Amino acid sequence: MRFHFVVPSLAAAILVLSTCALQGCGRDPAAGNAATGRAQPGSPAATASQSVDLTSSQLQFVSIAPASERVFTVQSEAVGVVDYDEDLAVQVSSPYTGRIVGLRARAGDRVRRGQELFTIASPDLVQAESTLISSAATRALDDQALKRATGLYAVRGMAQKDYEQAVSDQQTAEGAYEAARDAVRIFGLSDADIDRIVAQRHVDASMPVDSPIDGIVTARNAAPGALVQPGSAPAPYTVADVRTKWLLAQVPEDLLPRLRLGQQVDVRLPALPTWVFHGRISNIGEALDPNTRRVAVRTDVSDPNNELHPQMFATFTLHLGDATRSVAVPYDAVVREGDGTMTVWVTRDRHHFVRRTVQLGEQQDGYDQILGGLQSGELVATTGALFVSNAAVIGAAE
Repeated sequence: MRFHFVVPSLAAAILVLSTCALQGCGRDPAAGNAATGRAQPGSPAATASQSVDLTSSQLQFVSIAPASERVFTVQSEAVGVVDYDEDLAVQVSSPYTGRIVGLRARAGDRVRRGQELFTIASPDLVQAESTLISSAATRALDDQALKRATGLYAVRGMAQKDYEQAVSDQQTAEGAYEAARDAVRIFGLSDADIDRIVAQRHVDASMPVDSPIDGIVTARNAAPGALVQPGSAPAPYTVADVRTKWLLAQVPEDLLPRLRLGQQVDVRLPALPTWVFHGRISNIGEALDPNTRRVAVRTDVSDPNNELHPQMFATFTLHLGDATRSVAVPYDAVVREGDGTMTVWVTRDRHHFVRRTVQLGEQQDGYDQILGGLQSGELVATTGALFVSNAAVIGAAE
């Protein structure tokens, strides 16, 4: 919190007012102790005068304004960073073992769903294609055998059991062929690709691996010739939908009881000083960091132009309660006394100032919230409140 401190010693106070004294802006000699409200030297009030009169020259160093009402929200600040939305970030790997034979995308590239990222040579694909070609040949042979058996059986040139066996063989071959097509289809090949393999009797070990979502390639850990295995880390590619970002604040544990899902959060970034991002709390971490005693609080923010980048530093303002309207004074008007109390200097005639103890609440936008000790509309010293305090110390000690 920002406060002005009363100069603790008489010598320091004299230094603060020396410039004013040299310019002839001292106290009017005709004014008595009663008029100035100062105590006799050596009295207890000599170091804590509750009022002071300022001359016209001294008033040049003081600004006076009425206390006004402002809207304050219960809020607290925390620090954190920007990150990708992990719910929209995908680790892209091959479902089968193979070696990388081609790379089609680089880190930072924008890709579409279904766009090829890399290609592997997979022995599993070779096996599946070989089975497809074999089953296609067996199916064709059994089709011809069934056609002959049907003709012979029609003229009673074949026994019924032999005909039924031919029918069974053809159905078995048909099922094996369809299963082989499905096995190849799992590798991402289309029906047209499968028909070409059957027609050409050619095995191709290259298997493309496509992006499952629209997004940006945020990481590439692939290299030609590298062995890829399902589930191995790191994945060859990472693709993220960057239209939404996570803003992760590290919040002290003493604020946990006051946090709720849906509370408003304002986020400011040093990299974008004129921008304020607005969001609401979407997730509150379950466990605290044992080293910092803080918990991660997440806010989802729309970023259609990809202007936020992971690990950007951010300052979070958490709105922890409803807005309230209260009396307020500028930061400069509040003076912290030596005993820790907060005071303002109140005047009615812009000449005679009285010290008033106040209770403070929130600090927002350059103003202190006054919870007690001051009414709206009362005149207070703003800029120069410390000058008034030091003048009171000097006057009390004279």
